[in-house]
Amino acid sequence: MNICVVGVGYVGLVTGACFSEFGLRVTCVDNDDAKIDMLKQGKIPIYEPGLTELVQKNMKEGRISFTTDIKAGVGNALAVFIAVGTPPDEQGRADLRYVEEVARSIGQTMNGYKVVVTKSTVPVGTGKLVERTIKEHQSEPYPFDVVSNPEFLREGSAIEDFMRPNRVVIGAESQQAVAILKDLYNPLYLIETPFVITDVATAEMIKYASNAFLATKISFINEMANICERVGADVHQVARGMGLDQRIGSKFLHPGPGFGGSCFPKDTRAISQIAREHGYEFRIVDAVIKVNEERADVMIEKIVAALDGDVKGKVVAMLGLAFKPNTDDMRESPTLPIIRGLQDKGARFQAYDPAGMEHAKEYLQDVDYKSDAYDAAKGADVLVLATEWNRFRNIDWDRMKQLLKGLVVVDLRNIYDPERMRASGFTYISVGRP
Repeated sequence: MNICVVGVGYVGLVTGACFSEFGLRVTCVDNDDAKIDMLKQGKIPIYEPGLTELVQKNMKEGRISFTTDIKAGVGNALAVFIAVGTPPDEQGRADLRYVEEVARSIGQTMNGYKVVVTKSTVPVGTGKLVERTIKEHQSEPYPFDVVSNPEFLREGSAIEDFMRPNRVVIGAESQQAVAILKDLYNPLYLIETPFVITDVATAEMIKYASNAFLATKISFINEMANICERVGADVHQVARGMGLDQRIGSKFLHPGPGFGGSCFPKDTRAISQIAREHGYEFRIVDAVIKVNEERADVMIEKIVAALDGDVKGKVVAMLGLAFKPNTDDMRESPTLPIIRGLQDKGARFQAYDPAGMEHAKEYLQDVDYKSDAYDAAKGADVLVLATEWNRFRNIDWDRMKQLLKGLVVVDLRNIYDPERMRASGFTYISVGRP
């Protein structure tokens, strides 16, 4: 079966590569000439473990190709996936201009029955918008179906999430469309993946509800961390005690500097705005957003306190810049407001991230980027652990002692044991632990 994926960003590229690994013939389309040229050479414009190898393998075997010609991509495909960005506008709504643009192009180039699948995260009602836009721009009244098939990919483990998902959600009004989508995902039946079949609107809402709930868990445990610091409790043990309750679960109960990335900040704001537009105040999610927005100030206060209340002229070594490990994604990374806030107070920064430094340069100014963690630590007054990359879990602290100007470590991810760090001679500050 031939399919077309429009948009070669994070979601589109992973989707196309994984479907090609399923044995489908995939054409990936994008209007960015530079990206397509890069992909034709087997080079990947994003950092995602295993993706380069997967794309190169399936290119070699002739199952995946890249083009800027949407007419060719749509013309040869039975299913067309829309995987373009839906960035937030000033009110927090999902901006659907790129989705509409693709829908217009599909209508103009359609040459027979198609299943048009929305993979992008979109508000309820987008399926109807896509359907209406295609109909308005068809050259001939070809039949088609619109499906919502939201993605649940975690950056850093996206291939595993696609190949072994917790569930596949298919929202459609047509049984023919459902059958086609099930055929596309046929390899997942072998591992007994649950399939959730709904109408389009419900499928669109499932994605927002899922991300809003996960974001709520993160803000909740960060609030608990604030209380634990005040009463002398250990938030890690609190989280463990909570997480062993199967009704709660242990995932996303990790205190830190707040959530970031391309999904949680955008999707929480979007679902809050959707609620307001329908006459409802989503108070829980509004609180989650507020807690997360204030989290950077809490981390800044922690770092300032570690330097006895004055950071002017002090050198901060920041280890980790991306919003999470195993990605180069700097979008809404909690390190951004932390760095900017401390720079406003006069701090200077030396930073290292295994993948995110090039993208960080698009967001930050006056940061001295270093070649590794030890280079970043040279002459620094404080070392801040901001992203929990595995290589930061086995730092040679004896070597760090020789490099740091001040033996102060602020661990925003609670990577290390407080007693051991203090026994090694460091002033060690973590999150939510006495």
